[in-house]
Amino acid sequence: MASSSASHDGEAVEEPKVHPRDAPLDSNKVSSSDNNAVTSGSEADVEKQPPAAAPAFDPAAGWDGPGDPENPRNFSTLKKMGISIVVSILVWVATFDSSVLSPASRSLVSEFGISREVSILSTSLFVLGFAFGPVFFGPASEALGRKKPLAFGMFMFAIFIIPVAVAKNAATIFVCRFLGGSLAAGGILADLYDPITRGIAVAAFALATFLGPVLGPIIGGFLTMNAPGWRWTQWLALIVAFTIALVFTVLVPETSAPILLARRAEKRRKLDPNTTNNIPEKKPLDFKRMVNVYVLKPWIMLVLEPILALMTIYLSFVYGFLYLCFVAFPISFQQERGWNLGVGALPFIAVTVGVFFGVAVIIWHTKTRMVRIMAEKGEVSPEERMIPMMLGSVSMPIGMFWFAWTSNPNISWVPQVISGSFIGFGILLIFLQVCLRVFYAATS
Repeated sequence: MASSSASHDGEAVEEPKVHPRDAPLDSNKVSSSDNNAVTSGSEADVEKQPPAAAPAFDPAAGWDGPGDPENPRNFSTLKKMGISIVVSILVWVATFDSSVLSPASRSLVSEFGISREVSILSTSLFVLGFAFGPVFFGPASEALGRKKPLAFGMFMFAIFIIPVAVAKNAATIFVCRFLGGSLAAGGILADLYDPITRGIAVAAFALATFLGPVLGPIIGGFLTMNAPGWRWTQWLALIVAFTIALVFTVLVPETSAPILLARRAEKRRKLDPNTTNNIPEKKPLDFKRMVNVYVLKPWIMLVLEPILALMTIYLSFVYGFLYLCFVAFPISFQQERGWNLGVGALPFIAVTVGVFFGVAVIIWHTKTRMVRIMAEKGEVSPEERMIPMMLGSVSMPIGMFWFAWTSNPNISWVPQVISGSFIGFGILLIFLQVCLRVFYAATS
């Protein structure tokens, strides 16, 4: 882990000692000690099971033993579920807004005098913004914790929806959509769950991630067709985004272990400075290290790690294909079959069904095979995460071929709609399991 982490006032402190059971796993952070964490010989990497018991530790230096109630891993199940639901809704709103404008492309073409291809930038630039957000939110998460960057990002995301809703030209829409995507929410689930239960929690989190873009065209289609124009797709997104950002700010606590430990150490130093001499002193933020870790190192790893590079390419293709569906489905069902905007988006429900089945498979795999291996060996190889992905890698191309083969309007719409469930099932399994595999290989 990194040698330093910032306190809540923006100044860095040396990270207090934390028992391995309580050490936070941050998928956005790769420290200097993790240089060789992801290698081409990653078969040796494993997910470690936390020890069943551990002695108490110096309260001033770290958690008060493995059962410390202030440790986010020890929050009650109800509290963890509440936090997970709020964060999942945050991500759902962001991904929903990414695709809700896709049914309005014809309206954008007629109102602003742009081509059909240019109108699609309203979606693609938003998704492009997703790639730039972690460059800034990674260092902010390390320096300020999880809550402040997420709350700031979601409020700014909501603010940038307003210019889109009142835009007088296409350029305003494109610029604000890109900025909105860059500010969209991230996640904090790694702070709350151990390696086994985290897989189930992330599966539920991924459900929200995929339901957002899939439901966006359905709701956007009916709003564009029945409401006073396409702009109401953005007003709806604004209302939901601002509301859930407010709920997050008020109800969700900080979950970053280094930040929480730094705050507690600071309080104890003030209460009794004579007995807390072992608490590290504050140090300036190491901006050079942050640039190296969050900006340069990901590109270096892509070049030096063939497995990581291949998975990144595969994941990019899979997620890109999901957004390609937002263009292909309207062409097939609206232009070719003559359905209206609202009904023409309903086939995305089949994709949603496939996503639900994908989550069910991941939960079943985690509760059966992975739990058994963990009980027998005390560790699980990250490659175990790839088993459901293999199923998804077969299901997705089957769905793609099926969709194209039955797209002729002279063929019943039923088999073409059913193909969407195979596409959603495959995309969910591939995307989630690749992310989890890379994460655990890098942090084991």
